[in-house]
Amino acid sequence: MAEENTIIARVLASPLDVDKAAWNALLARQAHPTPFMRHEYLAALHESGSAILRTGWTPRFMTLWDGEELVAACPLYLKNHSYGEYVFDWAWANAYEQHGVPYYPKAVIAVPFTPVPGSRLLARDAATRALLVQAVTQWCEDEAISSVHMLFAADDDVQTSAEQGLMLRHTVQFHWKNVAPTLPAAHGSLPPEGALPALGRPGGGEAAAPTLPAAHGSPTPEGALTGLGRPFESFDDFLTSLSQHKRKKIRQERRRVAEAGVTFRWARGTDISAADWDFFYRCYERTYLEHGNPPYLTRAFFAAMAAEMPEAWLLFVAERDGQPIATSLIAISAYESSAIGQNDLKMVAYGRYWGALERVDCLHFEACYYQPLAWCIDHGAVRFEGGAQGEHKMARALLPVQTTSTHWLAHPAFAEAVERFLEREGQGVNAYLESLNERLPFRQGT
Repeated sequence: MAEENTIIARVLASPLDVDKAAWNALLARQAHPTPFMRHEYLAALHESGSAILRTGWTPRFMTLWDGEELVAACPLYLKNHSYGEYVFDWAWANAYEQHGVPYYPKAVIAVPFTPVPGSRLLARDAATRALLVQAVTQWCEDEAISSVHMLFAADDDVQTSAEQGLMLRHTVQFHWKNVAPTLPAAHGSLPPEGALPALGRPGGGEAAAPTLPAAHGSPTPEGALTGLGRPFESFDDFLTSLSQHKRKKIRQERRRVAEAGVTFRWARGTDISAADWDFFYRCYERTYLEHGNPPYLTRAFFAAMAAEMPEAWLLFVAERDGQPIATSLIAISAYESSAIGQNDLKMVAYGRYWGALERVDCLHFEACYYQPLAWCIDHGAVRFEGGAQGEHKMARALLPVQTTSTHWLAHPAFAEAVERFLEREGQGVNAYLESLNERLPFRQGT
């Protein structure tokens, strides 16, 4: 290791080999902690058999130590496939195969099955974060691992990756913010907190890729939303911010669910009963099986969530004639028992899982968007993140937000080819964002 002779790198074969208190203390120091990076969450993925060697996720957690003190760490997995990542590199793997070069195993710095942006490199300071990236890439080079991919990284992680020469890749998610537009022609996306300009692979210290329009610091287009107002007071207040067409459609969709005799209840934390968790898993499992795949997460994983970090979960249950027929499970941040000292103590909600045993028109929209958004408004959540992909979410006022992954490829020729690809792809992502920003759902004159 460079810089400090006292810093030692250790690769651990299980998240259980890392002290929970030390890991969570590091997480608490980061700018963008999420519940999914808590030690309890990662340990549950391992102990439940959800993210282990058998499922293609071999843990090799990278840790840095200054004496007996854990000063940096990241969740590192070796993968022999690209499932459960939500940043798609199948074309890269195919190109390697066509040239007779092994792509797998590869390494990912990620939370398995969880496309939620947040801190990935847990470090006591910027210098140690840089050492952590160096340790991961050096270890992969020594072990003949083809590549490293850090998925849905926070701004600090992206900045460090760029400084260390990793390539950046951008995708789009859709997030709702609990802020009523205040200016006419609300035609700009709402930036995430601490949004970082889109960067390309550095060359001579300069960013190569174009920056994201409007939402990330470049000039605001004419007629864009340039001011933010108060939090919404109610769901009806939220609806008044939308165009007449969008407002009418949402009311129609909600009416169809109500006219079908469906009502909702919600439970939070320890109020979620064992029967509720069991019913949720029936729905969750059925959703995967209907698409021809077994579920990523086991029932034991959710049992661990109920036991180890119940405060991070909010469950909506749809009922008809007194019987449950569907559920959606939402994750919640900023509880007292989550990472202490995190920079943003404002509550954020994360749309995660859903399933239904009966088909009801528009039930998915009600369970996954309208009920959670109404709850967020009533309980003061500042943001609802809708998960990976889904342009249809814009009709529900979940607006486009850029997310970033970082990549290191050991093979120089492939690294050069991927760099060229990412430059073209980045231009396409920016064009896509510009297109989305031309058709946001807000009404004129709000």
